[in-house]
Amino acid sequence: MGKRIISQARGHGSLSYRVRKKAYKYKIKYPINEGEATILSLIHSAGHSAPLMKLQVAKEIFYSPAFNGAFEGQKIIINAKEQKKGNIIMLKNVFPGEAIYNIERNPGDGGKMIRSAGSSATVYKQYDNNKISVLMPSKKEVILSGDCRATLGIIAGDGRLLKPFIGASAKFYKMKSRNKLWPRTSAVKMNAVDHPFGSGRGKRIKPKIAKRNAPPGTRVGHVRPRQTGKRK
Repeated sequence: MGKRIISQARGHGSLSYRVRKKAYKYKIKYPINEGEATILSLIHSAGHSAPLMKLQVAKEIFYSPAFNGAFEGQKIIINAKEQKKGNIIMLKNVFPGEAIYNIERNPGDGGKMIRSAGSSATVYKQYDNNKISVLMPSKKEVILSGDCRATLGIIAGDGRLLKPFIGASAKFYKMKSRNKLWPRTSAVKMNAVDHPFGSGRGKRIKPKIAKRNAPPGTRVGHVRPRQTGKRK
């Protein structure tokens, strides 16, 4: 009798494949109030790759990814027009060429894009209909509303991938804190009972195209791809 394959076990959501709740106790968002905010402290969060800032504006406290050069007690302006690193500003007020991060996809959603350590996007173009073009790190151009907010600067924590994990236990707990599957085993190296691509009696790999409505046990490989292979 076989057992659940990995994709089925992860979908079931057992304790082995569930993120620790305390890793995400800090929710990143932008405040309702405007004005001058103070950085109360810099925080390490297991669920985020970048350090977080704990900020206070009026009586409201919120959390945001720290920027390069942030320090405790520093003042930043919310909904400012001044192009100063760390200020939270609407895209329509940002000069083209400025680096930004924690960008809202829709006005008021609190910031959804560019939140990993060391990353930033660039304001590219401004259009007449209150639309702003933002150039992502992947060089992809995204058109957003000028009322969406972002933070000026580059997120702190650049170079985190250069630091080696000395032992396997450190890597294990780091991956577990973010609900990442590790160690990763190639499917074709498994037994037939463990994965649809398993065994094969030598590397005769089975097709990797799965239907969109396939159940979790067979929803592996490419899920209804538009095309496979090298683009001609």
